[in-house]
This record gives sequence, structure tokens and C-alpha cells, in this order.
Amino acid sequence: MTSAAYQVTGMTCEHCVRAVSSELKNLDGVREVTVELVPGGPSLVTVASDSPLPAASIEAALDEAGGYRLGQRA
Repeated sequence: MTSAAYQVTGMTCEHCVRAVSSELKNLDGVREVTVELVPGGPSLVTVASDSPLPAASIEAALDEAGGYRLGQRA
């Protein structure tokens, strides 16, 4: 199992947290998603998965969740 943390921009509330978590959990191999919400700034999203996930998969899930954007990897 591997874990990766990402800074995600555009998240402002608990609805954002649920949307992002739901889309990321739909990716193959994802076991757990945790979010430290920072309204007005980049939130910290940690993804635990069976193997490393391609950045393109993370970006696509964030876009599907509502147009959130991947910042620098934390």
C-alpha cells in the first residue's frame, strides 16, 4: 500500500470534501481518502492506494468532482 498527499485548490466547504473524496474513491485501488479542508487556500488531500496513481487520474477525478485543481504535491 502507498500513500500520497496532494494540494487541491478550489475546495471551500464540506460539500467539496464529499465530492472530491467520492470521485477519488472510485479510482481503481484507492483504499482511503482524507481531506484537511482549508477554505480560501489549498486543501491537503491524502490518498491511500494499492499502488501509486498517475497524476492524470487524480486530475481527472478532481475535474469530475467539480472542477477542482491539483496544486503542488504535498
